[in-house]
Amino acid sequence: MSTASQVATHTTPADPAHPAVGAATSLLDAYTPGDHFLATPGRTLLSRGPGRHVPHDERPLTARVHATLTAAVTAGQESPVVIGAIPFDHTAPAALSVPESVRTAPALASDPLIALPAVVPAAGTWEIRQVPEPEIYGKGVTAAVERMWRGEFSKVVLARTLELTSGAPLDLPAMLQRLARRDPSGYTFALPTGPGRTLIGASPELLVSRHGEQVVANPLAGSTPRSDDLAEDVRRAATLLESVKDLHEHAVVVDAVHQALAPHCTELTVPARPTLIRTATMWHLSTTVTGTLRSPDTSALKLALALHPTPAVCGTPTQTARQVIAETEPFDRGFFTGVVGWGNAEGDGDWVVTIRCAEAEERTLRLYAGAGVVAASEPEAETAETAAKFRTFLSAVGAEL
Repeated sequence: MSTASQVATHTTPADPAHPAVGAATSLLDAYTPGDHFLATPGRTLLSRGPGRHVPHDERPLTARVHATLTAAVTAGQESPVVIGAIPFDHTAPAALSVPESVRTAPALASDPLIALPAVVPAAGTWEIRQVPEPEIYGKGVTAAVERMWRGEFSKVVLARTLELTSGAPLDLPAMLQRLARRDPSGYTFALPTGPGRTLIGASPELLVSRHGEQVVANPLAGSTPRSDDLAEDVRRAATLLESVKDLHEHAVVVDAVHQALAPHCTELTVPARPTLIRTATMWHLSTTVTGTLRSPDTSALKLALALHPTPAVCGTPTQTARQVIAETEPFDRGFFTGVVGWGNAEGDGDWVVTIRCAEAEERTLRLYAGAGVVAASEPEAETAETAAKFRTFLSAVGAEL
């Protein structure tokens, strides 16, 4: 199937006229559990070994990251970067580090060797538990819709999980290969989040990037599953572009992004209508918002935290949606619908919405998928949307729901 196609302009790639054959895929091949791996449409990064962990204390996260980067510079480290993950609950501990060294390469999509197929996952036995069960998830959607009709809030994103247990130890490098080679123009990551724990996934959604004065955000909201039949796939895409329900859901998110970025930019360009981007499993309504930074002191991370969480992963109003999520979802989201990415001491960086992901530990995987619920939502459609989003990761491990 086709890969994500519209995000390639979000960062400045390294000399696309002379891509280094094998440079990016060599970093992908070198990944081992415990490393930090992050591939964006502009660059591929891999770090391993000890580094400076960003502490969790009473200071704002931006201040803690700045202090950690400054300490690295003072110690003589050249061009340090912070890399890692921030949870959905931004008050919870983040998993951010400043590695002693980072290997970089051009984008995976610019490396011809990325077209080589990944090894097909070996047949294995997976025990799969749905949390909550689809029927319970559907009841949660129904209850949320009823509250919206009563005027309590206008949108909430409700998620469910799959808990996969393997009879053998997880092969994270092989999973990462399959995720990266399936959608090489997206954002692929494998990041340690604790002893023996890894956040792994392939997100299509850029939260925000900052490179010099240029700011780019790419909110996605409003989705429909792809079809293996070409004619049906095109019909679904066209229908999504005209869907009143999905266009409204998308407009809410774009407006929130506009409002959050406006104070930080001297100018901001917001297209009047969304376009489409595609991944291997989904069509998404997409709007690319571009702006010029007002102050060079405003880092990409500061912009990301001003945006997080957008209505695309939480809802609106934000505090009400958070409460509905806490009341409805029988699990802690952890890093799902948080932020992953990198930033440097000059304030540049790319921060991505943490979707199409799983948390891995020993022989278990917890997969996450959510759907935006608005007053026009139907439980069956939202349940089907989450099932389609699970397919990204299920295919990477050779499991079926």
